[in-house]
Amino acid sequence: MQRQTLLALRAAQSAGKAVVLLSALDGSAQQLLDPADASGLSPELAAAVALAISSDRAQRVVVDEREWLLTPHNPPLRLIIIGAVHISEFLARMAQQLGYAVTVVDPRAGFARADLFAGSQLVNEWPQLALPALALDARCAVVLLTHDPKIDDPALQHVLHTPVFYIGALGSTRTHARRLERLAEQEFDAATLARIHGPAGLNIGARTPAEIAVSVLAQLTASLRQGPA
Repeated sequence: MQRQTLLALRAAQSAGKAVVLLSALDGSAQQLLDPADASGLSPELAAAVALAISSDRAQRVVVDEREWLLTPHNPPLRLIIIGAVHISEFLARMAQQLGYAVTVVDPRAGFARADLFAGSQLVNEWPQLALPALALDARCAVVLLTHDPKIDDPALQHVLHTPVFYIGALGSTRTHARRLERLAEQEFDAATLARIHGPAGLNIGARTPAEIAVSVLAQLTASLRQGPA
C-alpha cells in the first residue's frame, strides 16, 4: 500500500469514517473511495462499493475487463444501552467481546458506575439530551432496558427517526403494547413502530440477566447479518 493511501486510511479510521480500498488484482493500481460519494464511479463499481460497506465483506468486481478487489474499512459497530441495570452489565461485556463500542446512557445518579461498566462510555444524561450528540447511524443498535417510560419513551422518539439497524425494548407483551399506544399518540405510524423489537430478545426461555443478554445479542446479530425479519 502506498504511503499516501495508508495515511488517508488511518485518517478515515481516526475520524470514524467508512471507506473502501479499491485494489486492482494485477497490483497496478490502488485507491481509497468514499462510499458517500459515488460520483465518477461506474454503476457496477458503485453497487459493489455499497455492498462491501453494508455487508462488511470484501467484494470482487470486473470493470472494463479489469478485476478489482474492494475491501471495506468500517468504523466499529456501536451499541447504545439505555438504562444501567443488571442486564446491561452482561450485555455491555458481551457486546464488547463481539467488537462493539458500547455506550450506556442513564440519567439516574449512581446507576452508571465505571466499576460496573469497564470499557463502556458512560453518559449520565436524559436520553433526549444524550442521543443527539451520539449521531446514531446505520452501524448502531439501541437497546432500552429501564422499564421506565420517562426514560425509554423519549429515547424511542429520537431513535425512531434514525437509521439504526436494531431497536430493542425490554418489557412484557402488555408493557410493549402500552408503549406502542403512547408512541402512536406521538404520530408514529405502524411501519415505524414495527422497527421496535419488543419484548427485546429471541424467545429462548431466558430467565437470568446473562441469559436475557444472550437473547438480545442473538436477535441483534440476526438483524445485522440477515436484515429485518
